[in-house]
Amino acid sequence: MNAFSNTAAVAPAFPAASDERLLIPPAVEPRKTGTRRLALGRTIPFGALIGPALLLVIWSIGSIAGLIDPRTLPAPWSVVGTAIDLIAEEKLQHHLTTSAWRAAQGLVFGVLIGTILALISGLSRLGEAIIDGPVQIKRAIPTLALIPLLMLWFGIGEGMKVTAIALAVLIPIYIQTHSSLRSIDSRYVELAQTLRMGYGEFIREVILPGALPGFFLGLRFAVTYAWLSLVVVEQVNATSGIGYMIDLARNYGQTDIIIVGLVVYALLGLASDGIVRFFQERSLSWRRTLAD
Repeated sequence: MNAFSNTAAVAPAFPAASDERLLIPPAVEPRKTGTRRLALGRTIPFGALIGPALLLVIWSIGSIAGLIDPRTLPAPWSVVGTAIDLIAEEKLQHHLTTSAWRAAQGLVFGVLIGTILALISGLSRLGEAIIDGPVQIKRAIPTLALIPLLMLWFGIGEGMKVTAIALAVLIPIYIQTHSSLRSIDSRYVELAQTLRMGYGEFIREVILPGALPGFFLGLRFAVTYAWLSLVVVEQVNATSGIGYMIDLARNYGQTDIIIVGLVVYALLGLASDGIVRFFQERSLSWRRTLAD
């Protein structure tokens, strides 16, 4: 037996060409496990109404079962009847129009001033040194505590009420917008310099889109603060408005009218927040978030 024969005898046998598939390791199939999705899942239709509906059901059951004293909290159908009477007498429409106009004026002035201050402070070290301190001081002082001083400065008319609402509104607008401006990634600044953008183009194309998420978040808080401030200022020498209606009902022990006023405030707050969220989704449609 020659050397070639000995080598062939000890050499491992390789598969034929027709069996080359045996050399390829089989693909490892992932095990199907019951892992939970990391996303939030599908949107629940009318999900925002579930919580209020449950409260209404509990309120109704408590009233029917006699667990709730009607002098403390009237039944839902009694409140609805009172609201219908107020609408028929056109009292509710009158108070609602007055309140909405006051809140709108304060909201517009507060948003405008807060945005301007945030832009000056967020885009300039000098502006921040001048503006940020006083705004933070106002942030630490409740608007309610300023009402006596505002009454001395502006009297007890509409100017004081609108000013109080505007002061409450500008704080969340300033804080959130300023934070968004300072949180813009510095790499965008470097990219803008590389592309040789002018300052105006840089503000328009980089700064403002980057600050929009914070601005809309601040606007949602601002709308809520506007209604909260309105409740307070309308109880100071007012002759109309939802807050005046509630305060007058308190003097006469009309709990049902107080509940109607609170429900109106709640509906106004939810409606205005929904409007802000609508424009937020349209303006920030380019973002992909966990909620999408």
